[in-house]
Amino acid sequence: MPKSHQQYADWSPERIIRCAESIGASTAHVITAVLSSRCHPQQGFRPCLGILRLGKSYGNDRLEAACGRALLFGTSRYKSIESILKHGLDNKPLPEQQELNLPEDHDNIRGPSYYN
Repeated sequence: MPKSHQQYADWSPERIIRCAESIGASTAHVITAVLSSRCHPQQGFRPCLGILRLGKSYGNDRLEAACGRALLFGTSRYKSIESILKHGLDNKPLPEQQELNLPEDHDNIRGPSYYN
């Protein structure tokens, strides 16, 4: 067995997910997304372990916040989560979604009666 495969021999998808769950729900969701995005879950071991290792550098609370932010933006990539942590975006408030105030009456707005 090549050396690179030996380092992952003790890992299983379930074990990685349990480690992520011990950090938080967002981290577990990210890890599950990474594992399920691969044809073979073992292909996701390296990025998953990298994400979990970010908790050692930045702390588990920050990792959980970064994973939550990444999920809101639709990503579960290691580089995205690392960038969020590196730039301290996990500590910044999320931008509030602005509600669009559309005019009620306008020539280009057909309304529900148009579709009946």
